[in-house]
Amino acid sequence: MWRHIVSNFLTVLIVLLIGIAGMIAWAKGQYEGPGPLAEAVCLQVERGASMSKVSEQLRAQGAVSSAYILRAGADYEEKSSQLKFGSYLIEPHASMQGIVAQITEGGPSSCGTELNFRIGVNGQQMVLRELDPATKDFVEVAKFDPKADEAPAGFAEEAAKADVRLRVTLAEGVTSWQVVEALKSADFLSGEIKDVPTEGSLAPDSYEVKRGSDRAALIAAMQASQVARLAAAWEARAPGLPYATPEEALVMASIVEKETGVPTERRQVASVFVNRLEQGMKLQTDPTVIYGVTKGQGVLGRGLRQSELRRETPYNTYVIDGLPAGPICNPGLEAIKAALDPDSTPYLFFVADGSGGHAFAETLDAHNRNVEAWRKIEAEAQKAPAGN
Repeated sequence: MWRHIVSNFLTVLIVLLIGIAGMIAWAKGQYEGPGPLAEAVCLQVERGASMSKVSEQLRAQGAVSSAYILRAGADYEEKSSQLKFGSYLIEPHASMQGIVAQITEGGPSSCGTELNFRIGVNGQQMVLRELDPATKDFVEVAKFDPKADEAPAGFAEEAAKADVRLRVTLAEGVTSWQVVEALKSADFLSGEIKDVPTEGSLAPDSYEVKRGSDRAALIAAMQASQVARLAAAWEARAPGLPYATPEEALVMASIVEKETGVPTERRQVASVFVNRLEQGMKLQTDPTVIYGVTKGQGVLGRGLRQSELRRETPYNTYVIDGLPAGPICNPGLEAIKAALDPDSTPYLFFVADGSGGHAFAETLDAHNRNVEAWRKIEAEAQKAPAGN
């Protein structure tokens, strides 16, 4: 009889152990395997939040099948106490294990709200935007010019939230003075910039920063990026170019940047100026004259006067030979590449063609015909009724 009882007990115990092992294996598969999420979602982890609360958020958003299994897995991996606050983009079918790793390793927020301070040639903009998890595209919520306008209602409150990503974006063609003046108005940064950086030394790009980041450190990062870009482009430069140093190439890149906003034209424009240098012709480019007038401190806002075109300055390429004294803006990477790998063309002239681009010419006669065509376009535009 006792043998029979013991045998039955052992059988039941074995069945229970097998069942438990099966449940553990199933739970492990649930934790490590693909999750049920069909479309990406944004998970907001608040400062001081618990793994229990976050697991319930994830279950409510459809990212996990069981909040309990996620908590148990996080406990087993000893990560429950390592939550990092922020906004996380949870990808479709992300595993619980992957989500736990994501929200405990931290790093820059990958979704949610972003405040982008854009520094452009003609002004600045504070842009608040939200990431659409489904499309992974940012949608603008509000924007304003911090120097000219009041912030929209609720803008300051949204921008001040702890999990908002902060970004400073430099447009191609801005001057160093414009950058410094703009950064002074960015109240989420700290510290002073003692001197205006050398013209051309800042890399136009988008820089992620933290609240309270030092302005001078950000400038240093921009300079380091431009040094690296110029060095790489110089190393890969085309043979036979009329530049003795990378710095001279940077001057040319700044002229190319100011002369065209059409990406496909950059190498053609560069070829015109390279051809002129090689033939001993003056560059005769208006943007350099304008820089000599403004010193890079803002936009001229009017046409050049004849007296300005005749006045000799280190930047008046209608008067001086060769390149101007230095860069006239901070050129972007593509303009630098164009200056160091221009197209091979016979062109010596170009003028606006009315489409946003330019008409190029090899001879002065052909150029004069292009100029006449452009003047007709301008005249027709002046005759057109307002609003057309």
